[in-house]
Amino acid sequence: MQLRETSEPSDDRPDVVILGGGHNALTAAAYLAKAGLGVVLLERLEHVGGAAVSARAFDGVDARLSRYSYLVSLLPRAIINDLGLGIRLARRRYSSYTPVPGDSEGRGLLVDRRDAEVTRASFAEIDAAADSDAYAALGDDLARVAEVVWPSVTGPLPTRSEARAALGDDALWDAVFERPIGELIEQRFASDLVRGVVATDALIGTFAGLHDASLDQNRCFVYHVIGGGTGDWDVPIGGMGAVTGELERVAREAGADIRTGAEVVSVSPDGEVRYRRGGTEHVVGAARILSGVAPHVLDRLLGAADATPAVGADRPEGAQVKVNMLLKRLPRLKDASVAPEAAFGGTFHINETASQLEAARAAAAEGRIPNPLPAEIYCHTLADPSILGRPLAESGAHTLTVFGLHVPDRIVRDLDDPAAHDEVRTQLQDAVLASLNSVLGEPIEPLLMVDAHGRPCIETKTTRDIEDALGMPGGNIFHGPLSWPFAEDDEPLDTPARRWGVATTHERILLCGSGARRGGAVSGLGGHNAAMAVLEELGI
Repeated sequence: MQLRETSEPSDDRPDVVILGGGHNALTAAAYLAKAGLGVVLLERLEHVGGAAVSARAFDGVDARLSRYSYLVSLLPRAIINDLGLGIRLARRRYSSYTPVPGDSEGRGLLVDRRDAEVTRASFAEIDAAADSDAYAALGDDLARVAEVVWPSVTGPLPTRSEARAALGDDALWDAVFERPIGELIEQRFASDLVRGVVATDALIGTFAGLHDASLDQNRCFVYHVIGGGTGDWDVPIGGMGAVTGELERVAREAGADIRTGAEVVSVSPDGEVRYRRGGTEHVVGAARILSGVAPHVLDRLLGAADATPAVGADRPEGAQVKVNMLLKRLPRLKDASVAPEAAFGGTFHINETASQLEAARAAAAEGRIPNPLPAEIYCHTLADPSILGRPLAESGAHTLTVFGLHVPDRIVRDLDDPAAHDEVRTQLQDAVLASLNSVLGEPIEPLLMVDAHGRPCIETKTTRDIEDALGMPGGNIFHGPLSWPFAEDDEPLDTPARRWGVATTHERILLCGSGARRGGAVSGLGGHNAAMAVLEELGI
């Protein structure tokens, strides 16, 4: 699309008010301001970026960690080019490393994108040689899915029938979109470990089983394997803060009025937004409101004005624990034949066989912390040491960010006593470290650096912490259940908002965050698609 230069927004009644300042909201603000619309964006915190931020998490330590979200896969090149974003992404050579739990020799599966023979030999090393060809074949099949689905995410929603016809393979379509993904995984792979490597793409951030009839796990799987048309998850150079920093720059330069420290208290369907800033309540009205907050939060804001809910969204539940660490060096592995730089160069899976994943979910459903706790690790600094100050980087230090699966919000939800929450947070941190230590050649704790106060450089974020910090209900990183990247055949697509998957029950209010159709992860898709719906309606 052609984007023209901006005009200054009206302080009294802009064309659009955007709720929230996450990366999707900034994307929408940038597009609309570049198209000449008056845009006011309201963010509760004193900074924008939402979950896609970098932070100096440890006092006196020159390290800027991507605190909540870590990798980028679903941000289309079209958005980067449209907005002129100076964003650089580093492709990781290794897809994953997965130690065999309890193996006395410390064997593990290393998937090397650049060397098929190394990967094949690694499958054989863990007694899964028969799964090697099946793994490559699944990759080819998923590449065909990505070739069909990925180009559609920046356009109006296709229908289910249109997407199915475009794939042209009914058996593959049924396996991915109609039947629980666990069936495909079990039909194609014999190894419990290989099954788990594939299954994590369906479960990370989603509290589901591989055979759930809801197919929540399938939707999560689809979004994990279509990004960029390849399914690659890349490291943002400079950290996540560099991504949202660019979006903020472009939005401001285009004329968007970004107001931080502005807490929205109510929204009305006629376009009135009330917010508090600097101890004073303000009112701003607009022809359109774009909501970058979770749909459940939007419904609550509408309820404050006694209005009909926009989405009718139930309170979502997140299902993860996040642990950020700074190490003096990478830890040794039990298997000396694999270099730590290779093992940590991709996604390091810990206790994530298929049976362990299912057992962990069963334990968590009963309110217990899984033991062992399945988790996976990303090492940002192997691909991008720029997030460390030069002396720190030259010392051999590395960051590790851990994403623990199947830790639902119910474990901490009712802990009103801060001390009780602190205790459970400590238990979760201990469970993550114990799980990690079970597959390493040395304990991780002595490798932790210390901050200016002599405290270990480790922080743990529960779902409660994420909700308190970012306003994500239940700590759900997707703002709620993920949706298919297509419309059902009988779904009305009679308005721009509906065609772009951003509609609510109120004509003036559109979703522009992760809760929009095709939302979730750091993608900008919710913001892009909401902006496209507005511009289509206005004929711009």
